[in-house]
Amino acid sequence: MYKVGITGGIGSGKSLVCGLLAERGVAVYDSDSRAKELMHHSESLRNALVETFGGECYVDGALNRRYLAERVFGDKEALRRLNSIVHPAVMADFAQWAEQQSGSYVVIESAILFEAGLDDSVDATVAVMAPETLRLERAMARDGASEEQIRERMRNQLSDDERSERATYAIINISLDDLEEDVEQLHRRLSYAAARR
Repeated sequence: MYKVGITGGIGSGKSLVCGLLAERGVAVYDSDSRAKELMHHSESLRNALVETFGGECYVDGALNRRYLAERVFGDKEALRRLNSIVHPAVMADFAQWAEQQSGSYVVIESAILFEAGLDDSVDATVAVMAPETLRLERAMARDGASEEQIRERMRNQLSDDERSERATYAIINISLDDLEEDVEQLHRRLSYAAARR
């Protein structure tokens, strides 16, 4: 199965692009929601988290996300350890999931595709980009967060320039009409690339 990674900064519209591809029959794997699910239900992942970060990772059998977030916030080494536990589990789950799908290609959506090295597990990558002011507006409206909170998240992500340099394809998301057309072209290109493989 041909695998495509779709990424983009906060407010870029990567979920919207994935939704438009899903409307065209493409199977989409949401790495964020699957990671949360795996952290709740995978016994091996649960054991590794408890061993690394302590029993407080779970309260009454449920993931204590606040505790885990506090443990890794501002601590790059702790975050690296968390990622080294979670990312391989997510990619193994994605690979298994991808084999069960039909269609010419599948998509994995990940905000940290390049940062986490997940791009090594896919055949092509797509960077979704938008002007910073537009991304700020979208993210503030969606998350109910302040401009400074969104800017702080942006500072912790790759820039659009870095993403587009590393990506196989890039899409600029400013208006929905243009985006629809660009996604249709992207879908054709990816279907063609998958068929040639």
